[in-house]
Parts: sequence; C-alpha cells; structure tokens
Amino acid sequence: MLALRFDGSAPHVEKIDVPEPQRGEALVRVRRAGICSTDLEIAKGYMGFHGTLGHEFVGEVIAHPDDSWVGRRVVAEINLACGSCERCAQGLGRHCATRTVMGILGKDGCFAEHITLPTANLHPVPESVSDDLAVFAEPLAAAFEILEQVRIDPSWRIAVLGDGKLGSLVTMVLAHTGAQLTLVGRHEHKLARLGDLARTALAADELPADFDLVVEATGSPEGFARARGLLRPRGTLVLKSTFFGETKIDMAPLVIDEITLVGSRCGPFDPALRALAARRVDPSVLIEETFALTDGVEALTRASQRGVAKVLLAPPGN
Repeated sequence: MLALRFDGSAPHVEKIDVPEPQRGEALVRVRRAGICSTDLEIAKGYMGFHGTLGHEFVGEVIAHPDDSWVGRRVVAEINLACGSCERCAQGLGRHCATRTVMGILGKDGCFAEHITLPTANLHPVPESVSDDLAVFAEPLAAAFEILEQVRIDPSWRIAVLGDGKLGSLVTMVLAHTGAQLTLVGRHEHKLARLGDLARTALAADELPADFDLVVEATGSPEGFARARGLLRPRGTLVLKSTFFGETKIDMAPLVIDEITLVGSRCGPFDPALRALAARRVDPSVLIEETFALTDGVEALTRASQRGVAKVLLAPPGN
C-alpha cells in the first residue's frame, strides 16, 4: 500500500506492507485524512517521530473481531493506551505512561491506504456526516475538551487567539456557551468566515486585558505572551498549541495575577460527532483543497503555506 512517511529528513510517499491487525485490533481502509499543524511540526522534527504521518481520518472497517463492525465508517482516538496501568484504571488512558500515539509517537499514522487500531479506539460515524466532515472529528474533540476542563460562565468574556484550523474549531464550539466571544487573528479572510459566531480582531495588543478566559491556539512560541496579555487577574489561560521549539515564560506575573494555566490536548469524540451530525458545528468552511495520497508531499507543502486552512488527503479509490 502507499503511505506518506517521515524518516527524520524529509516526508516522502512509498510503498509499504499492509499492516496486520493484532489481537483486539481492527484493520481500517482510510477514506479521507486531514493534515493538521502538528503533522507539519513533526515534519520539522517535533517528537522525533519516524514512520507514517497523520492522525485525523475517517475510514471503513475491513476486518474486526466483531463482524458487525465490518463495512462501518469510523473515526478513531489517537492515543493507544496499555489499558492495565494505574492511569488507565483511573480513566486517564490519554496519559498512559506507555501509550503510543497515532502518527506522533511510536505508531504509524493514517496518511496511508490502511491502518490498524485497537477496537476500543473506534467510533462509528453517523450516516448524516460526510467523509470530508468526519475528518474533523479528532480536532473537534480537542476543541470540546475545553468544556471538559473549564466550567464556563455565560457572563464571561472569552478570547480565542489564533485564526487557524484549531482556533476556528474552538470558536465554533465556544460560540454555543453564551459567553461574549472574540476571535483574534492575523488574516481578514479567516476571521470573516467565522464573523457570525464571534467578534473579530486583527491585533491582540489593541484589546483590553480584561478577558476571563483566553484560548491560545496560534501554534507559535509568541502566542503565550500575547494570550497572557489579554487576561484579567485570576483569569484562565488554556494552552492548545504544539510546536517544535521552546517558549520563554516570565513566571512572576502569573503568580502575581493568580493566573490559572490549563494544558489542553485530546478530547471526547461523542459530543464532537453529535455536533457534526446535528450541524451545530460545520467545519466545511475550513476545507481548502483535497490532494491524492500520491501527491502527499505536495499536500504538506500546500498545508504549510501561510493562510491555508485544512488540506485533505484521498487515498486511491476514494
């Protein structure tokens, strides 16, 4: 089968063997996959990953221990936990100390024709959700994670910093909280596509520092300081960015203003799929272009260009 892989130097498309599902695993044929900012950072060296890239996808089950799953469309959680350690027993499988992570840490990803995954990681896709929209289930779940971590009061002022793919999905989710929402970005055309959901601003430094909650989703080292500058004392800063590099932080102002920091990563799939099925969230406005998997390197280049939203990959036969 074809796969888009990274060997530590450069991404490339190559032919590899179709993976064999192990006990408790399913074999899934990938129908669509999405390129996200984390994939681009991995191609720069983030996490030291080598193998098949990608973790956002929708696919069709080809083989499963339970035959009733065969032929069903599915999306999947990206963390593969051991299932037996203390963290897993506490429901913290996403933080299992020995976990692998699809396309990120020790597990081949979905930029391929087929992938194997534990059956426990699979979620069926509602019939009303198209393949193109189902690709967004994983990053949309990450946006819903904020609601799991922070109890939002409708009276709050909230700012989402970053008008890219994840910042846009976070805006779509938080728009339903009833809070006063502002999306801060650097691209007028990106802000315009979400203008009905939130107030928009092109420069964070022109806004008052009186937000109750700021979500940092810029994907850049500078994002932390910009987001911190928008918070009122005792405000909450949710960190969503992952990138290859370091951020310098002045800790004293965080202590003085009693700022709450919340690291936020993966999230629950069920509310994400329900929102897609009910069209409460419609990320179709974020789809920029679809490339064949054979043109995967070109697709990564396109996705890395400034101002480009979601680039999709279509394996052969899709």
